[in-house]
Amino acid sequence: MQSKIGIIGAGVVGTAVGVVLNSKGFEITGVHDAKFESTRQFVDRIGCTAHMSPQEVSRSADILFITTTDSSIQEIVNTLVDNSALRPGQVIIHMSGAHSSEILNRAKELGAYILSIHPLQSFANLEQAIANLPGSVFSVEGDKEAYDIAVQIIETLKGTYFFIDKEAKPLYHAGACVVCNYLVTLIDLGIKLLKKTGIPEEIAVQALMPLINGTINNINNVGIPEALTGPVARGDITTITKHQDRLIEMAPEFSKLYNLLGFYTAFIAEEKGTIDEKTREEFQKIFQSNC
Repeated sequence: MQSKIGIIGAGVVGTAVGVVLNSKGFEITGVHDAKFESTRQFVDRIGCTAHMSPQEVSRSADILFITTTDSSIQEIVNTLVDNSALRPGQVIIHMSGAHSSEILNRAKELGAYILSIHPLQSFANLEQAIANLPGSVFSVEGDKEAYDIAVQIIETLKGTYFFIDKEAKPLYHAGACVVCNYLVTLIDLGIKLLKKTGIPEEIAVQALMPLINGTINNINNVGIPEALTGPVARGDITTITKHQDRLIEMAPEFSKLYNLLGFYTAFIAEEKGTIDEKTREEFQKIFQSNC
């Protein structure tokens, strides 16, 4: 099995991949980043060679990770192909959630295989990325001839994986963004509503964290829809109308978002079986009239 790895792009994800794979016995042959400081920090962590160009990294490696910003991936591939810096049988990998492996297609002109390997994980900084990458769940798509390499890398990271069609990648990424990015937005909404009552933000955050963690644990333990609690799940229309009245009075700028969320929550409550179709429709009529 090929094990010489080169990395183009020494940001949080690229550096974390390099550090973890190096600790598992893979040989990191070289790194290049447009920012000298990023390259230096990578080399300091791993002790590999700092290359002056993407071509030099590619020529040193059997497996090449392109972990630049999404907007730079195509440019890097074009540079490698135009300089004949790829070879038959080499495996080129990007870890973008937004792009399919198709963005690497030009690498096939020189006989390389292409893969997209994306961790369903959030990396706020390098140390967190190094800690969280192992054990993550990864999506894989690209050339089936290189799937065994993808599996070896993921299993080395003690992760699990699933294969996805390239055409579905944007919808897959949208789902990941909803759960990760919009969860932050949702929690921010809750904090702002508590602040409207006069609770200081730092106390609001402290107060909500056990509720957030408990909800996530419930989802993990019993799944959806069983994890849904609260007034919609109970069929408590009176409480919802009180929420709406007070929102209009004290936080009208958040009313539309609250009601949109409630509209879709009613579907989950019906699925759970704690309200019937008639009650769900009644809830949704109330939510819709306040959007």
